[in-house]
Amino acid sequence: MTNLATACAVLWDLDGTLVDSAEYHWQAWCEALTAAGHVFDKDYLEATFGQRNDRILRAMLGPDATNAEIARISDDKEARYRALVRKRGIELLPGAELWLKRLRASGWRQALATSAPRANVAAMVEVLGLAEYFGAIVAAEDVPRGKPDPQVFLLAAEQLGVATYRCVVVEDAEAGVEGARSAGMRSIGVGLKHAELGANLAVSSLDKLPEGVFQELLGRIDF
Repeated sequence: MTNLATACAVLWDLDGTLVDSAEYHWQAWCEALTAAGHVFDKDYLEATFGQRNDRILRAMLGPDATNAEIARISDDKEARYRALVRKRGIELLPGAELWLKRLRASGWRQALATSAPRANVAAMVEVLGLAEYFGAIVAAEDVPRGKPDPQVFLLAAEQLGVATYRCVVVEDAEAGVEGARSAGMRSIGVGLKHAELGANLAVSSLDKLPEGVFQELLGRIDF
């Protein structure tokens, strides 16, 4: 078997793809927005899940919101989120650990490509013990524009040293799948709304993925 590490990579989203963090996010958003005197709109936040906080808050609060206010609410929300992760712990979603191990054993390079702030990513990677799996971690601060812009995926591929057309993105949000498409990458959509994401392949959870699916998505590339 040819060593795929020289050629191919899987770029993972984190929240909702590898870990079930939604309830922590909703609680942190509710507390931070309420403390700042704003209404907590869960429907809107669910619709924008996977996007960066500055993009979410700018649309939510309108043109009169200052950059300082947006930063303050965002920082408060994320601090509350990290406190929940460290206090209560967090778990990988079904199939996540299996695929992380299987891909590593097969020689695939792997990266996290997420809209989450780096401090959040560091907290989750530490709590879950995931550092050994990733050759690169690209977080919100690393790119000027978040998903659906493809920058986060392009930078992850660059840091891994893998051509974009040899990358597969795994995502649970429409913005992420759109970003993968714009980057010229194949995608797998997972989660409750997997059928609506427009990915090349969609499954309800990672443990439903058939063995060999990543190679098949890249077609008959000369590995």
